Amino acid sequence: MNKKTVKDIDLKGKKVLVRCDFNVPMDEQRNITDNIRIVSALPTIKYLLENDCKIILCSHLGRPKGEFKEEYSLKPVAKELSKLLNKEIIMANDVIGEDATSKAKNLKQGEILLLENVRFHREETDNDIEFSKKLAQMAEIYVNDAFGSAHRAHSSTTGVASYLPAVAGFLIEKELEFLGKAVEEPQRPFVAILGGSKVSDKIGVIDNLLEKVDTLMIGGGMAYTFFKAQGYNVGNSICEIDKIDLAKEAMEKAKQKGVKLMLPIDTKIGKEFDANTESKTVEWTQIPNDWQGLDIGEKTIEMYAEELRKAKTVVWNGPLGVFEFEQFAVGTNKIAKILSEISATTIIGGGDSAAAIKKAGLEDKVTHISTGGGASLEFLEGKKLPGIEALMDK
Repeated sequence: MNKKTVKDIDLKGKKVLVRCDFNVPMDEQRNITDNIRIVSALPTIKYLLENDCKIILCSHLGRPKGEFKEEYSLKPVAKELSKLLNKEIIMANDVIGEDATSKAKNLKQGEILLLENVRFHREETDNDIEFSKKLAQMAEIYVNDAFGSAHRAHSSTTGVASYLPAVAGFLIEKELEFLGKAVEEPQRPFVAILGGSKVSDKIGVIDNLLEKVDTLMIGGGMAYTFFKAQGYNVGNSICEIDKIDLAKEAMEKAKQKGVKLMLPIDTKIGKEFDANTESKTVEWTQIPNDWQGLDIGEKTIEMYAEELRKAKTVVWNGPLGVFEFEQFAVGTNKIAKILSEISATTIIGGGDSAAAIKKAGLEDKVTHISTGGGASLEFLEGKKLPGIEALMDK
């Protein structure tokens, strides 16, 4: 973490533009169903309040594709934020229009303005220079605290950093500290668990982690591509035929690097892709033609658990089965429980694995849950994140 943070700059009384990640899930009545991303932004906002700043917050929500749509408005976020801070949040009706600019201009110390969804403008995702300039003109300092969007080079994540002194907020600092330390200076044994449905989504991560881990465990749909790569029948299981060579290369690389690559030894299969389908558990080499693998089996859970109990650092990204269906969530839930019990640094890489940990009510029992699915994946791939690259170096 060689980037400047809010603590490395004089903020006293300044007008500060903060990019947050308020891309939160909502139900049909527009009630926020999980506010973790809003809660995660509070330490930075409170620090700015302590420094008598005039605060302008901006974020995207969903994919409105460059036009105003009421269901993507940030108004519910303003309401939630106001409740959490016990403080009025001034809501702008636009992003760089007359309402936003005049409210930003008249902002007093200790006041908070929330701009409307930045993705109501196509220029945001195009990283448009003029749009970036107009955003920057509202403030004197820029703080990026949106780790979940740090892998995107958009106006509000990288563009504005060209026109203002740009530093990281506490959330980005925390994310980089945990993920960075795990990958660069892990306590060993270092184990990575990768799940999810596709090898193609994770091949860069597999490749990078094979340089760093002691053990790599594979689960989820991508395990079946590895089975197929060894010449076994996978029935109707999800399988990327065009990625078989990549799976073979990964197994070969693991051998060369002395990394223990672990694949499921049994699998819970279903007649069809359905929550209530008929199911049974078979050896990984015995999947019948018209069945499909939907979870890891009990023997695999026990084998993975034994390995995890020896670990000192664990990074987990991606569910180990179709965890949306209760009968195929067993593997994911049991591994989540084991991670909550071991004495290791346990880092959950956002997205579905984070959802699984929360669903199991174990979020307080792991070391760190990343707020950025895509960003944490790219970080684990060893890629540079544009939103972080754009910030000032220490």
